[in-house]
Amino acid sequence: MARIYLDHAATTPVDPRVVKAMIPYLTGNFGNPSSIYQEGRAAKKAVEESREKVAEILGAADAREIIFTGSGSEANNLAIAEVAWAYRKRGNHIITSAIEHHAVLETCKALEKHGFTVTYLPVDEYGLVAPEAVREAITDRTILVSLMYANNEVGTIQPIVEISKTLQEKRVLFHTDAVQTVGSIPLHLKELGVDLLSLSAHKFYGPKGTGALYVKKGTRLHRLIHGGAQERRLRAGTENVAGIVGMAKALELAVAGLEETVPRLVELRDYFISQLVSRIDHVKLNGHPTRRLPGNINVSFEFVEGESILLNLDRKGVAASSGSACTSGSLDPSHVLLAMGLSHETAHGSLRLTLGKENTKEQLDYVLGILEETITRLREISPLYLGQTAERRI
Repeated sequence: MARIYLDHAATTPVDPRVVKAMIPYLTGNFGNPSSIYQEGRAAKKAVEESREKVAEILGAADAREIIFTGSGSEANNLAIAEVAWAYRKRGNHIITSAIEHHAVLETCKALEKHGFTVTYLPVDEYGLVAPEAVREAITDRTILVSLMYANNEVGTIQPIVEISKTLQEKRVLFHTDAVQTVGSIPLHLKELGVDLLSLSAHKFYGPKGTGALYVKKGTRLHRLIHGGAQERRLRAGTENVAGIVGMAKALELAVAGLEETVPRLVELRDYFISQLVSRIDHVKLNGHPTRRLPGNINVSFEFVEGESILLNLDRKGVAASSGSACTSGSLDPSHVLLAMGLSHETAHGSLRLTLGKENTKEQLDYVLGILEETITRLREISPLYLGQTAERRI
């Protein structure tokens, strides 16, 4: 069997139709969008048409509310840090959660060094932030709340709409990191009620190195990159024309396919989880059982190390992860799982499988067989498991 890719939360393959849309801007139509001659005007037209397409698909009121960035992380930095500095005279308090992506957490920590205060809200055992906890954390110095729409590790979807209503009443700006959500589930800005929203093309079969930030009209931002006048003077630098065109095309295709893709992935996800817990003991599903992204499967196997599981899967032709791709080199257990109450030992035995549109039931059955064999073998040499079974016999 050919290699099986089950890490779509880390990145997705670029759709061939997206590549086709990008190629002209990598070859013949190579102009700089800031140039006034014909080649430059053609490139500028492609950028602005892509901006309009992204705005329309997301439900933005104005295409100028879309700011193109180099990644989802950059969009998060622009949203948090530059809003903080723009509203510094109004207040210095930011609210986020303990399970955010490091692009959010590290930005908040950097701001703390400059006199801002940050509240890191706890989550429940499923990774959910309580709307009432957000409300209670707001002070007269609160200027921004940043909460991810869906978690990149466990897939839990937050009650964004409910939280946004509270923040509108309090007149506090609301940013959501929707990098894992855009292109995965239906989304419309008017219904969400957020002021800023981050997305990244390579999470929905678009090119890497291209992201965007939705900024609701009237929201103030400081510059992220100084230089030219690109992107409303917020992000200087020549635009990645091919990447922007590719992102717009990828978003168009992803959203058009949601009606077919979502039910299929939910069915595969639930099938895999039910088979896994029935065939292997001491398995814990991480994240909300139903309020989760369609293709997200995150489980912990007690008494074994997640890294050993990954290496065995890789040897058998399966690509998976134990958490966020941005922390794959770390030996520390997932901050998300720890915040949800898992012990260090259980968190270390975590496995994240994230499904994509090319995955099949046959592939998942193959992976189930590998996991059953792998977990059994690893537990046979695990002193923790042997000690547990010895206690049971006593």
